[in-house]
Amino acid sequence: MEIRVLAVGDVVGESGLACLERQLRRLKKEKNIALAVVNGENVAGVGLTCDHAWRIYDAGADAVTLGNHTFGKMEITRLLDDVNWLLRPANYTGHMPGKGSTVFDMGAYSVRVVNLIGRCDLNFHADNPFVTMDRLLEHGKRVTFTLVDFHAEATSEKLAMAYHLDGRVSALWGTHTHVPTADEQIFSGGTGYITDLGMTGPIHSVLGIRPEQSVETFMGGLPGRYQTAPGPCKLQGAIFTLNSNTGLCTAVERIDIR
Repeated sequence: MEIRVLAVGDVVGESGLACLERQLRRLKKEKNIALAVVNGENVAGVGLTCDHAWRIYDAGADAVTLGNHTFGKMEITRLLDDVNWLLRPANYTGHMPGKGSTVFDMGAYSVRVVNLIGRCDLNFHADNPFVTMDRLLEHGKRVTFTLVDFHAEATSEKLAMAYHLDGRVSALWGTHTHVPTADEQIFSGGTGYITDLGMTGPIHSVLGIRPEQSVETFMGGLPGRYQTAPGPCKLQGAIFTLNSNTGLCTAVERIDIR
């Protein structure tokens, strides 16, 4: 049996969330998606509120992953321990609220979703994501499929993780940089991969924010509070086709809906 999993890139701002609400359920139906994972850490610019998290879930996400802005809105700590579908990076220390992985029992098969954060130029205080993932695979519950959202700045760190996990996880994708990469592939051991999914947010923007604000920052001006760019939005991500006999990937397709 084969199933299709949809991974959606970082949702940026209220307009990105509205785009997700318009598009996700239709896309799941058209593409016969069994499970959708959405990165939601930028809905409020920096972080997300409890209301935002529920809106992503109600829009059709089965799991919502986060990243370096997990605690940008501290109210989210109230929800992290209460639901099984909202994940913060697994390699945050054990003192942090919430969890970094969850398992969905789908009857004929089971799916583990894992959220990791990179340490290169992003979060040096997090535990080693490579060691964390090894530990989870060794001691975690046996499942049919394992999916990994690796929220990381460095493309080298994401690619190295893919080689490290090849054949041991079904699919690994990168988030955080908001620009989709053209390197979707299946590694020799059967793991599906793409370095970055892109984002769900304003088309005419710099990573989702107003271009003039980004230019001013690079010109040496005061950056100010991030302002989501106006105008039409896009939904970006990737679809991974997985085989239940092997637990591995057979196809990867990039998604860009405008």
